[in-house]
Amino acid sequence: MNKYNPTIRLHLWLETDNGLFFGSGRAQLLKNIDKYGSLKKAAENMKMSYRAAWGKVKKTEEVLGIELITKTGTNRDGYQLTEFGKEFMEKFQTWFDRVEKSALKEAEQIFSWSLKTYKDKL
Repeated sequence: MNKYNPTIRLHLWLETDNGLFFGSGRAQLLKNIDKYGSLKKAAENMKMSYRAAWGKVKKTEEVLGIELITKTGTNRDGYQLTEFGKEFMEKFQTWFDRVEKSALKEAEQIFSWSLKTYKDKL
């Protein structure tokens, strides 16, 4: 019997010599921009300042050399993902899901425990 009830957690990101440029947090930020149509609302949802959110998006765009979001309104509202931004976010999520599934399978074999993913916990 398993007296533990562990949850597998992974931290995956992409970086260059200049540091991190994309990870789960930025993927979630892009999901929120897509959902709310607003960088301000996306940042608020993540308890992040608009300035921090803007900086993260701009850092990733700078490294990739292509825009992830485009303005559709005025001020801090009215942003949507570019086609590339949506595709990049989805590809990162696909990669994360595959790595997580593989890690879960390996952990269950190694530890002989029934584990769950963080998403299963939510």
